[in-house]
Amino acid sequence: MMAKKWQLLAILGISAQGVVLAAPLPPNILPRLPTPAATVESTHPMRFPNAFGSHPRFPLEWWYITGWLKNSGGSPIGFQLTFFRLRMAEIWANPSAFNPRQIYFAQAALGDPAIGHLLTAQRAARAGLGLAGAKRDTSRVWINRWQLCQQGQGYIASVHARRLAYHLHLFTIQPPLPEGPEGISQKGPNPVNASYYYSIPQLRVEGEIRIRNHPWQKVSGHAWLDHEWSSAYLPEGAVGWDWTGINLKNGGALMLFRMRGANGSVLWQAGTWRHASGRVQYLPGSAITMQPLRHWQSPESGNRYPVVWKIRAGSLGFTIRPLMKNQEFRATRSTGNIYWEGAVTAMRAGHSIGSGYLELTGYGERLHMGIGGKRRKPTHAGPRTILAK
Repeated sequence: MMAKKWQLLAILGISAQGVVLAAPLPPNILPRLPTPAATVESTHPMRFPNAFGSHPRFPLEWWYITGWLKNSGGSPIGFQLTFFRLRMAEIWANPSAFNPRQIYFAQAALGDPAIGHLLTAQRAARAGLGLAGAKRDTSRVWINRWQLCQQGQGYIASVHARRLAYHLHLFTIQPPLPEGPEGISQKGPNPVNASYYYSIPQLRVEGEIRIRNHPWQKVSGHAWLDHEWSSAYLPEGAVGWDWTGINLKNGGALMLFRMRGANGSVLWQAGTWRHASGRVQYLPGSAITMQPLRHWQSPESGNRYPVVWKIRAGSLGFTIRPLMKNQEFRATRSTGNIYWEGAVTAMRAGHSIGSGYLELTGYGERLHMGIGGKRRKPTHAGPRTILAK
């Protein structure tokens, strides 16, 4: 009987004296297998409905919702929800459900001028066991109770966190907008640096939000959705990017971005303008001017961001101004990065012509895209940045 007891203790990893024994190491380290190559190519243009789903062979993918809401009192509030999917640089040759073949991150924010800074929340999880994942046949990505999913003629966005929560219905009133011919968005002079990328602008929003421990409040507004996936996003020498997506009041939509070098030079820029008539105009870099007019320096990170801009996009000229200056997102508990992501208004001759979001990345340290890649040297002493939308 005593021998059987010792055998049971040994199986449980406990010695006869009650000391927990170290678990024995496996005889061999599990082998890693290279992941399959996945590239953005004009011979494989983006097509719907396949584009709505996840693309797990690509190392990097994100779903990104931003928008302007108004509560019953008419006060404006910005909101953001981003899900990232990262494929490991190599995968274990292990069929276990705990094998981290894909990693998911989520970041959410509410920007209320009455508070004066973003309320943020973050999540991170490996795929598997139903706790996190993304569907391949439709837009559905989730981490626990957080989700963005296609439903009917629109989407549902749900976030549940201690300082903020929302449940929003986003209704599609316009078709997807490919951000580049055949949905291929070039990011630099090298054709390797590209992504598959589409937007759905002018989403109508209805739902409710909760700020801190206050009661739920009904909101309505409009939003912008991006879905993008790539194998080689940043061009050589780029430290980050400046991006804006604007829902124009006349029903049009404008997306602009530029890739920046370490000295602030523009390495590449491009844009897409869908006119109110529905005509799509792809803008080359020569048709775009993005000139910073005013900066804001974060007391938290020390990063200095250009938050007011003078912009020319083809024949359209305007200025973008932030809903509030402090819209810095410190994602140190998920992707590890710090960036500026905020609600902005497009102004011309003193009148609003549209509203949307502005994203500013790489202002503290060069971006490092994905997991397992080579770490870049920082541009100056500042916070660690891994990834941003």
